[in-house]
Amino acid sequence: MTVPTRSERVTELLAAWRDGDHAAGERVLPAMYGQLRAAAARLVAREGAAHSVQATDLVHEMWMRLGMAHGGAGVASATDRAHLMGIAVRTMRQVLIDHARRRLADKRGGGAVVVTLGDEDAAPGAEPEELLALFDALDRLGRVDARLRSVVELRYLMGLEDVAIAELLGVTTRTVQRDWVKARAWLYRALYDGAGGAFG
Repeated sequence: MTVPTRSERVTELLAAWRDGDHAAGERVLPAMYGQLRAAAARLVAREGAAHSVQATDLVHEMWMRLGMAHGGAGVASATDRAHLMGIAVRTMRQVLIDHARRRLADKRGGGAVVVTLGDEDAAPGAEPEELLALFDALDRLGRVDARLRSVVELRYLMGLEDVAIAELLGVTTRTVQRDWVKARAWLYRALYDGAGGAFG
C-alpha cells in the first residue's frame, strides 16, 4: 500500500473540504501552521525595522483576511497544497505591503532601492521601499509566468529546498533550478533595468 505524500494528504483534505466536509478544513489549516509560521518569520525578517509586525501576528492577520477563522471562505478554491501555500504567502505579502505603506506615510525622502535575491537569506532590516519594490516585481512576474513567481515565493520567501518545491509544483528538481535562474534574471531586470544591484 502506497503511503500518500504530505502534499497528497493536503490535496485530499482540500477536496473533502470543498465537498462540504468542514472537519477536513479544520484539519488541513492547523496542519500547515508550522510551515506558514516559518514563511511569516522569513518575510518579517526581511522587513526588519523596530516596528515590524511579528511572525505570529502576520499569520493570524493572513488567517483573518482569507476568512480562515470563519470557515475558510478565502481558500475554498484551493486545489492542492501548493495552491493553498501560494494564496497564503501572497496574502501575507499583502499584509506587509500595507504595513510598509503605513511606515512610508510617516517617512520623507527616498533613495536607491537595493534588493538582494541570492541563494542565502537576505540580510534583515529591509526598508519599506525595498519590500514594496520586490513585492510589486513579484506580482508582475506572476502575470508573465505564474510558476516562476511560485518558485521565488517558495524558495526565497518560504525557504523551501528545491526537492520540496518540485514536489509541490509537480515538476522536476532540475526544472525548479532552471526556473530559479530565470526568475532571478527577470526580477533583476524588473528592479534595476541595468542600474545595478546585487542578486548574489
